[in-house]
Amino acid sequence: MNKYVIRGGRPLFGEVTISGAKNAAVGIIPAALLVDGVCRIENIPQISDVTLFFSMLEELGARVRVLNRHAVEIDSRHIHSTRAGYDLARRIRASYYLLGALLGRKGEATVAMPGGCDFGVRPIDQHIKGFTAMGASVSIEGGYITTRAQNGRMKGANVYLDMVSVGATMNIMMAAALAEGNTVIENAAREPHIVDLANFLNSMGADIKGAGTDSIRIRGVERLTGGTYAIIPDQIEAGTYMTAVAAAGGQVLIKNVIPKHMDCISVKLREMGVDIEENGDEILIRRSGPLCRANVKTMPYPGFPTDMQPQIATVLSLAKGTSLVTESVWDNRFKYVDELRRLGARIHVDGKIAIVEGVERLTGAPVESPDLRAGAALVVAALAAEGETEIGQVQYIERGYEDIVGKLRALGADIRIIDVPDMENEEQSIG
Repeated sequence: MNKYVIRGGRPLFGEVTISGAKNAAVGIIPAALLVDGVCRIENIPQISDVTLFFSMLEELGARVRVLNRHAVEIDSRHIHSTRAGYDLARRIRASYYLLGALLGRKGEATVAMPGGCDFGVRPIDQHIKGFTAMGASVSIEGGYITTRAQNGRMKGANVYLDMVSVGATMNIMMAAALAEGNTVIENAAREPHIVDLANFLNSMGADIKGAGTDSIRIRGVERLTGGTYAIIPDQIEAGTYMTAVAAAGGQVLIKNVIPKHMDCISVKLREMGVDIEENGDEILIRRSGPLCRANVKTMPYPGFPTDMQPQIATVLSLAKGTSLVTESVWDNRFKYVDELRRLGARIHVDGKIAIVEGVERLTGAPVESPDLRAGAALVVAALAAEGETEIGQVQYIERGYEDIVGKLRALGADIRIIDVPDMENEEQSIG
């Protein structure tokens, strides 16, 4: 197990290039199972969630050929299984996308209940609602979800989601791509990675319209034939570096972004006194003066993203005055607050609202990362804090950030990785 050791209090300067979007990659990679041919996917982020998905696809019989650090070829013509193994699937929430992909391609799927970060109940009832509307049976037994289409092929249907769900929208879209007839998803999620998934499928021969709106229309086709596609830049990674500059100060040029995707984050940071300039696919961010208080409420896109809530709360902990952060997407996404308090933050949580009283400074201390975005928030806090901070459980952070240590070092951060032997190794060394 590794830890990050950060000596903070140093402003950040330089350039950072954003990787491909994690939330798009973990949908597009399983969607490659729908393709009866070879697809080349570019701008793939080098993160552990992606590596896990490659292993899951290989278990199913797909051929995965890594071409370089950010490009892969996937050949799903000879998949021989529709059952995803428990050991891999339980380690990543997005494993449930295998349900929609395998249902669409093979008419059946058995996938272990998803794992990943634990910050609230993750119901799959909207996924199941979509599958059953399209003629599939669904059962949950022994930790596995099993679903089968009548007569081996999904049927087009109208599906109204009771709540906006990114996962259900993407899963139903995949199940419908090869279905017989037309499918309409109403009250669909509108996130950029949903548009990216639709664009990927369309580039392979699907017929999907309306992605990015609340009504997506899919005309099922007989076959997807392959092609080349590049994943969009990661909105949340870019936002995390923006908050790092806001917290620690400095000036950084953030490259390979889609500024429109960043609007919901940029607006709040400007409100807090951070300077942001957009130019093509780059954003220049600087902060030298004091931070101002602000109120933030997470919402489905185009609102403020829940995946940026811990990072923005960390910046607000250094702002003058009292701020309110309201989490309206997940039930339990404030587990990082206790760790921030170790660094000197003043945050009180009341249900879904965090009351953040700004402090003049944070100070280094040992902390543990409870989940992916919380871990990123602790990195942001450590960069701004005086003294040294050790962050444990960094495997969560590496699920979603490519080479975060190298990228921060290039901006002048004092950050290093140390290896922490587990208890078994310690006992062996004692013996």
